[in-house]
Amino acid sequence: MPPHAIAVSQEPIETPTSAVPSKQKTKEYDDSLFEHAAWIYAFCREHLFRDDTKRMIMALWPNGGPAPGTRLVELGCGPGFYSCALAERFHDISITGVDRSERQLKRARERARIRRLTNCCFKRVNALQLSDEDASFHIVIASRLFTILPEPTRAIDEMYRVLKPGGRCFVAEPRIAFWASLPLFAMWLLVGVTHSRNGYREPQHAAVFSTSAFGRLFAAQPWKQRTIWTDRRYQYALCEKP
Repeated sequence: MPPHAIAVSQEPIETPTSAVPSKQKTKEYDDSLFEHAAWIYAFCREHLFRDDTKRMIMALWPNGGPAPGTRLVELGCGPGFYSCALAERFHDISITGVDRSERQLKRARERARIRRLTNCCFKRVNALQLSDEDASFHIVIASRLFTILPEPTRAIDEMYRVLKPGGRCFVAEPRIAFWASLPLFAMWLLVGVTHSRNGYREPQHAAVFSTSAFGRLFAAQPWKQRTIWTDRRYQYALCEKP
């Protein structure tokens, strides 16, 4: 079990005060900061955010790498940082990165092209309503997805649905509100300076869950095993489907 693992209670999930209002859910894809200030988030992902690639590998495959033919999906893949890193590390697996931002996906595809990766692809899909059939993937990963997601429990439902029996999900979320909100601050500043249209669905502050609330996100599904652990800056979940 990872360090600082905690038991997960079954209490109701509390909603972070900075969660996106429900009335914004109907906004079109293009009403997004991630379209109009894509390079800022890509810069943050490349140079400021923690690289959890090794933590993912150790948590998901502690006794070695994935079996050949493993199918993995990354929700909210952004510029393809993790999808490409894992595709480059493990050539015998198939990786799909999904995101709502076409400009983020364009950067992800370019990253894969430069690295000559043929075992990963990227699709414009809402993480709350995946286009894949039930039991499609062996692994689901998501990093920093819930900071701006209006309905995180729906995303967990989708993770569970698309996982095969025995499949696992790995989720990483920041714990410090300032660092979690930094990309949003920067993107809102840019669109203000350039006089881009407003009305974007993203909030100005990221939603950061308490440790107990983060654990309760996963309580609605009948996981075979759930492990939650934290360090100073991030919190993690590793769940296995029966």
